[in-house]
Amino acid sequence: MGVGGHFWDLLKPYARFEGFDFLRNKRVAVDLSYWIVQQETAIKGYTRNPHIRTTFFRTVNLFSKFGAYPVFVLDGTPSPLKSQARIMRYFRSSGMDLSSLPEAEKGVSVERNRAFKKCIEECVELLELLGMPILKAKGEAEALCAQLNREGHVDACITADSDAFLYGAQCVVKRIQPNSKEPFECYHISDIETGLGLRRNHLIAISLMVGSDHDLNGINGIGLETAVRFVNIFSEDEILTRLHDVAKGEPLVIQGRNSAEDESASCSNDKSLKLRIPHCSHCGHPGNKKTHLKFSCEHCNSTAGQSCSHKSAGFKCLCTSCDLDREEKAKQKDASWKLAVCRKIASQENFPNDEIVQMYLSNHNGIDDRPHLRWASPNTEMLVDYLAYQQHWEPSYIRQRILPMLSTLYLRGMASAPTSDLLYGSYKFHSIQRVKTRYGHQSYVVKWEKAAARLRDAANPIPQESDLPLVVDLDEPFDLTEDTDAPYIHIETGGCFLSTDEDMELVQKAFPEEANQFLKEKELKEMTSKRKKSNSGTEATPEKTESSTSSGVQLSIKEFYRSSKLRNSSKPEEDSEKGSGSSNDKGRDPSSRFSKSARRRLLFD
Repeated sequence: MGVGGHFWDLLKPYARFEGFDFLRNKRVAVDLSYWIVQQETAIKGYTRNPHIRTTFFRTVNLFSKFGAYPVFVLDGTPSPLKSQARIMRYFRSSGMDLSSLPEAEKGVSVERNRAFKKCIEECVELLELLGMPILKAKGEAEALCAQLNREGHVDACITADSDAFLYGAQCVVKRIQPNSKEPFECYHISDIETGLGLRRNHLIAISLMVGSDHDLNGINGIGLETAVRFVNIFSEDEILTRLHDVAKGEPLVIQGRNSAEDESASCSNDKSLKLRIPHCSHCGHPGNKKTHLKFSCEHCNSTAGQSCSHKSAGFKCLCTSCDLDREEKAKQKDASWKLAVCRKIASQENFPNDEIVQMYLSNHNGIDDRPHLRWASPNTEMLVDYLAYQQHWEPSYIRQRILPMLSTLYLRGMASAPTSDLLYGSYKFHSIQRVKTRYGHQSYVVKWEKAAARLRDAANPIPQESDLPLVVDLDEPFDLTEDTDAPYIHIETGGCFLSTDEDMELVQKAFPEEANQFLKEKELKEMTSKRKKSNSGTEATPEKTESSTSSGVQLSIKEFYRSSKLRNSSKPEEDSEKGSGSSNDKGRDPSSRFSKSARRRLLFD
């Protein structure tokens, strides 16, 4: 939750939507509880152990697809105020009487968090097998995430708790949507300061007034809009002190004036209003109706003896007297509003809560000056056993899904210190197949060859699909947030191959010669295709006519089917010229004889 009063809606206009490479080669702190709670409420009951599933897919996705270095942060022991707020939230949602609300003890209730604690332990075991660094906060996980971000240990935080800004976070990633060109919804404190004029202490003051995870109530009668307007009166250095003064009943001092002076000024304003110049009831200008009829109205350009113009609906006089009158009324209204807010603050007991303020401003959230962050290689075999036991997944399915993470680690190692090692001990770099563009992001499709065995050898003939045990994928990703772009498996003459999507810059650093050769061949193909087009001149084939027509104007139904018939009729002639026939093409790709699960078992089992 974080700050109450729909705080995220206030920040929404200042969100940035960043591209795929926003977190590449950057460290990011992840609030693990946020992931678990989010997915538990979304797909609980529809899949087995959704917390394990979500943590696995998102970690692999974040590490391999987006190239980030995630640091996972766990919640520590919550404060008594947080425990009390949780109990109150439960009572409210259950419709129970708040008069029977028990007092919070230090720590959190074991009965309420036993199942959630088990989820955390299982996810921690999974993350340790994946080689991810894990830190435990002294209190709130978002507090430690914010401290890591503020001190420069990480570049961003992934959490939906808006109070991360109150703890000092500089950049918060609230939402990740991989199925878009700009998958990251980010909020920078610099944009919030520029757009709203609110700094860290201002945000703390707003949370005290509208409520937060540590105090659900806030101040009765004060909403988010009122709180933002009130705290903007003061600078960041004085806002928390002024709240203490107002809560004690002391006069509100603003730019050399206090609330008592505002009251006396409002009395003098009443007197000055009585001395304002009279205005004509007919035209609304200074003077009166009788005088305007006798001597004319200079604002209406009327003549003597002629009635002045009748004022229109919503008429507003712009004379000096009326301008001063409106200014005085606005000041009086503003002073009355400030007094009303001050009275509400003064009527609140135990406000502001210094314990909450110190909690937000504390720099001791469970880490040393330099936390030890290290990313190790995944323990693949133990990971396979763990997920096979917890999720009932096939070992070949697990190895396939973990491969993007292993390939990313392999390419990073080759970029820093080239070796003769193989990917996963079985696959060697074969070639770059093509450039893949997905949601506007380009990547290389890298082809890996299994070096252990050759399917065409006499000792290892190609097995038939009927010889392989039936494999059923019981668990596929529900949404693109968990999709890891699983490697494509295919069998060709002489061996087994798989294709993975890799970062172009990383492949260039790991295999510079192969990448440069691919770029040269690609450039040569593009030049050749341009020459063919230029040499063709004005000759137009039915296919070219169709393509040129479709590029400019959408074809009608009749034209579309007519052009498709022409295209299909030309295909048999092309096949006869090649001489090999379609039957030979089928024989070149044995993959068509195998199902998806069978191909996967050939490579990963």
